[in-house]
Amino acid sequence: MNSRNNFDPKELLKPDNMLRLYASGAFPMADEKGETINWYMPEIRTIIPLDAFNFPRSARKAVEKMNFEIKFDTDFTKVVMGCSDREDTWISQELINAYKRLRKRGHVHTVETWLEGEMVGGLYGVTFRGAFFGESMFSKVSEASKAALMALVNHLVERDFILLDAQYMTEHLKMFGAIEISFDEYTKLLHKAYTRGCEF
Repeated sequence: MNSRNNFDPKELLKPDNMLRLYASGAFPMADEKGETINWYMPEIRTIIPLDAFNFPRSARKAVEKMNFEIKFDTDFTKVVMGCSDREDTWISQELINAYKRLRKRGHVHTVETWLEGEMVGGLYGVTFRGAFFGESMFSKVSEASKAALMALVNHLVERDFILLDAQYMTEHLKMFGAIEISFDEYTKLLHKAYTRGCEF
């Protein structure tokens, strides 16, 4: 991983600077104490190909049985707090505040899973033209995060997005056809995504 520490960290969290960094392929993470936020550009990047994603039949059936309701952009704070509510988290309060500023610019979005009037899972990410940079997801009940991810993929395809960046590989993401690519391949996808004037 490469971290960028050449500038004042607070300056890097201003909306324009954050967008420039995301557009160059970087993403932020706070340390365990939440005191320092570094920007990373891994040489290997995980994406979910929007032209070759996979919804396992078992996952589709399990999600359908739960009768979830999917909503978009109704409660960012609840989503990000759900994502950060774990023993070890890279989502510090300073980073949350930075995402709220980006959200006011229209560049942060949520996909939320609701059940019987309660949010039980969801995810959030940063958008820039035809790219969606997935940041984190959470689940309070079985299948809730899968439902949110499936809804996100369908939504991005409908809106003609090019790139769904998942940062790092997990077994959960692999189930949905996530692949690892070189940073050079990732950069080519970024450039292609920026030719699209997509609206989330």
